[in-house]
Amino acid sequence: MMNPQDLEACKEAIRHGSLSFHAASKLLPQRVRDPALALYAFCRLADDEVDLKAEKIDAVLRLKDRLDRVYEGRPVDAAPDRAFAAVVEQFEMPRALPDALLEGLAWDADGRRYKSLSDVRTYSARVASAVGAMMCVLMGAREADALARACDLGVAMQLTNIARDVGEDALEGRLYLPTDWLEDAGLEIDQFLKDPQPTKAIRAMVRKLVMEANRLYYRSEAGVGALPFGCRPGIYAARFIYAGIGGRLTAMGYDSIGDRARTNKLQKLGWLGQSVARAGITMVMPQSPVLFAKPLEEVAFLVNAAAKDAPPDRRADKLFEVLATLETKRRSDRAALIGGAHPLT
Repeated sequence: MMNPQDLEACKEAIRHGSLSFHAASKLLPQRVRDPALALYAFCRLADDEVDLKAEKIDAVLRLKDRLDRVYEGRPVDAAPDRAFAAVVEQFEMPRALPDALLEGLAWDADGRRYKSLSDVRTYSARVASAVGAMMCVLMGAREADALARACDLGVAMQLTNIARDVGEDALEGRLYLPTDWLEDAGLEIDQFLKDPQPTKAIRAMVRKLVMEANRLYYRSEAGVGALPFGCRPGIYAARFIYAGIGGRLTAMGYDSIGDRARTNKLQKLGWLGQSVARAGITMVMPQSPVLFAKPLEEVAFLVNAAAKDAPPDRRADKLFEVLATLETKRRSDRAALIGGAHPLT
C-alpha cells in the first residue's frame, strides 16, 4: 500500500508542477486519483530531471537506474519513487510503458529533431501516450480500442504542448516542429533557433499542430465511453482543458513566440462542469463507431504492451540501444573535454 505521506508529497508536486492535470484529477474517483497522482509525480520528476539538468545524459541514465529499482521493489528513498513502486506492484504495470517514456526522454537528452509530423507523433507517443496507457491500466480499461483512443488523447495533448512552447523551446535550443516544414518554408533551422520570430510561416505551422491535435481530441472522445463511468469526467476534463490551450492559441493568431497561451481558473471551472455534463450524456448516447478506429501507427506498440494478455514485450531492447548510444556519447564528450583541458597529453 502507498504511504499516505508519500501520496501527500506527490499531490503537492502535482499541485505546483502540473496545473492542468491537477484540475482534471479532481473529477477522478479516489481509487484512481491517488495512484494517478503518484504516477504523474514520478513522470513529472523524470521530465524535470532531463529538462532542468545541465547534464541531461547523466540524468537519463540515473532515471534508468531509479526505474530498475522501482521494478525490483527497492525504490530510491524518495516519495515519488516509493509511491510509484506501490502503483507498479498493485496494478502490475507493464514495464514497457514507463520504458517508452524513458526512451522519449532519452531522445530529448540527445537533442533529437523530427523530420515529419509522423516523427513528432512517434515522439509524442513516448512522452505522452505512454502515460495515457498507464492511466488506462489504473482504470482497469485494458481493451485495445480504449487504449488506442487514450493514446490519441496523449498525442493530442503533446502536440498542444509543442504548439504552445515553440518560442520557449527555441530559446533553449530545442525544436519539435517537423524540420520538413521549416525546410519547405525556406527557413534555416539554426537561424530560427537563434532568433525565433512569429512569422506567417511559423504561425501556419503552429496552426497545423493545433488542427492535428483537435482531430485527435475528437477521436479520443469515442474512447471515454469505454472507461468506467466514474473515470469519465476526469478524462473529459483533461481533454477539454488541454484543448482549451489550443483554443487560446487560435485566439492569439497562433503566435506562441510573442506570448504564452494561458487559461484561467474560471475557464478551468467551466471545462470541469462541461466534463461532468458530457460524462452523463455518454450514459444515454449510442457507442461511437470511431471507438473501433485503428490506432495510430506510432502508438500501436503501446496498445499491444498494455492490452490484456499482452505478449512479452521487446521494447527493453530498443531502450537499451538508445541508452547505450547516450552512454557512448557521454564518454566521448568527457574524453574530448579532458583532451581539450590537457592538450599536451
